[in-house]
Amino acid sequence: MALKLTDYRTDVHNNWCPGCGDFGILSAVQLALQELQIPPHRAAVFSGIGCSGKTPHYINAYGVHTLHGRGIAFAEGAKLANPELEVILTAGDGDSLGIGGNHTLHAGRRNIDLTVVVYDNFVYGLTKGQAAPTMALGVKTKALPKPNIQQDINPTMLAVVAGYTFVARGYSFDTKHLKDLIKRGMQHRGSSFISVLQPCPTYNDIHSKEWYAGEDRKDPATGKALPRVYRLEENGYDPVVHKNDEAEVARKLSQAMAKSIEWGDRIPIGVFYANPFVQTYEERVVETRIPVYASRPPVKLKLEKEDGTPAVDMTRLLDAFRV
Repeated sequence: MALKLTDYRTDVHNNWCPGCGDFGILSAVQLALQELQIPPHRAAVFSGIGCSGKTPHYINAYGVHTLHGRGIAFAEGAKLANPELEVILTAGDGDSLGIGGNHTLHAGRRNIDLTVVVYDNFVYGLTKGQAAPTMALGVKTKALPKPNIQQDINPTMLAVVAGYTFVARGYSFDTKHLKDLIKRGMQHRGSSFISVLQPCPTYNDIHSKEWYAGEDRKDPATGKALPRVYRLEENGYDPVVHKNDEAEVARKLSQAMAKSIEWGDRIPIGVFYANPFVQTYEERVVETRIPVYASRPPVKLKLEKEDGTPAVDMTRLLDAFRV
């Protein structure tokens, strides 16, 4: 029997602020799971701390609400322990690029087969609107007493540099398009990074829904708003590495970097870079370290015998540390 969207919803009350972009991201993740027909027991959603941290509570799948900035480390461990799981990390810009920046960086170069979804509203929403690492220098939102005095991190550029083999950016109020990006990220073999632009109506009055829609500027001829957000694919942009050679990879990386810094009057969303030829961390483990991992990952190892006694004798190891 085909799984329905309701199969991925829980009875837990969703209490984000009205108008928050988190609603669109949650819907996109649920829609992606449903369209790919991934059984709830084969999906695991991880999160750290922040407004985004509530996401696993609202998805009927395995959910792990972890520590601040450490969600990606938990997600990596789960994927390596059980390669059959569809592992998704949902993390805020502060959680994943502030305290968790180191984990996010190194997850890219490992190329573990998981999907990272970053909620980017430029502020720490749960702790009342402080400037997040993605907020630009000099910006003053209504929650800040003075303008931000630090340079910003560009999540899309960081993901490309870090080595993620699938890099995309979505917009929370374009749920169908975002759902398609998340689906592609989940289907990609390797590390996927999807940054999602989202309004925070409570603390960020700069990057609002109206700002993304271009309602602060009008077409002189028609008087209509000029939307800032546009889809890369509508302009013939091709992010995919089709041939596994250095020149092709360098060309696709360069164009992704160039597009990642386009901001202001025009903000691209879509897939920036996709390279299906890079070997995953799991494949490297099988090839160079633990050949048996392919058929016997940790989840398939028996920890105890039928009588309940341990299947592994750790006496020698424990004796070595005994004092």
